[in-house]
Amino acid sequence: MTPNHHRTPAWFQQRLAVPTGPVRVVIDTDAANEIDDQFALAWALRRPDRLNIAGLYATPFSFAHRRPLLPQAPAGDPAFAPPDVGMERSFVEIHRMLDVLGDPHSRAAKARVFRGSLGYLPAPQQPLHSEAVDHLIATAREHGPNDPPLYVMALGCVTNIASALLLAPDLVDRIVVVWTSGFPSHAPWPNTSLNLEQDLWASQHLFDCGVPLVYLPGYHVGAQLRLSTPEAERHLQGRGPVGNELHRLFTHNPLWSILGQTGAEPYSWVIWDIICVAWLLQPDWVPSGLVASPRLGDDLRWVADASRPPMREAWGVQRDAIFSAFFREALGPGMA
Repeated sequence: MTPNHHRTPAWFQQRLAVPTGPVRVVIDTDAANEIDDQFALAWALRRPDRLNIAGLYATPFSFAHRRPLLPQAPAGDPAFAPPDVGMERSFVEIHRMLDVLGDPHSRAAKARVFRGSLGYLPAPQQPLHSEAVDHLIATAREHGPNDPPLYVMALGCVTNIASALLLAPDLVDRIVVVWTSGFPSHAPWPNTSLNLEQDLWASQHLFDCGVPLVYLPGYHVGAQLRLSTPEAERHLQGRGPVGNELHRLFTHNPLWSILGQTGAEPYSWVIWDIICVAWLLQPDWVPSGLVASPRLGDDLRWVADASRPPMREAWGVQRDAIFSAFFREALGPGMA
């Protein structure tokens, strides 16, 4: 599918303007993948004054395609389970984190958690139906083409989102996708990013369908959001149920087994997904600009094309400001 060229640059510029107040959001997350999604969920759900969260979607994930690159990983590790298992684990993890948060706002959100796709797109242009996809389409259609958009915070692969866009192309006029993944669009290297490479056809459709996209590169923008062991001990441990749970996740990372780590050595970890929350709360923390959206080749490399519609791409991140706000806002008792 080619981009919607009838939409003018001025239309994209208006749709991709940085948010200045409260916005309506759905969150698409592979919450059981590692630990960063839980940080992002905690922060987003602690800010109902700015983020009106209309839905939480579990997205599929699996490290099975990376198995040959991880010879030290034990056989049967949960990380290598099929993507439908990853989706179901994420569905359960979303509910678990809502229980940890425990405030009335988070408890109410449990009615808005939906299972996503059982796998990746089987072929280009072939969507997958799921509860999450149906909810996304219905929720987006509550926003007229001239209304403020529904923001879709994408914290994993974009199977659910691409499926919704394929089934309901009118969503292009109703949503803005905020996604973290991959390298900057000018980088020459293959995008060896889990969010992007798991479902290449879905990722390609996201760039080709003309949906307004806020692209927050993981390398090496989001990668600056690295949390160290001393910081986790100082700012998470002993900071109530949420702080203690995030500290437990930080010190018991589920990916250690496939990476050959034990946690005994000094370490740090990138809390990738909070970049999406940070951009929606305070865009100045994640400076960005409009660039022509690239094509994504079958070899995972960007292909520049100045004739394509613009997207908003981040080029920096205010690491200290983001973590300061996170520690201040995500760990407290929450807002009823």
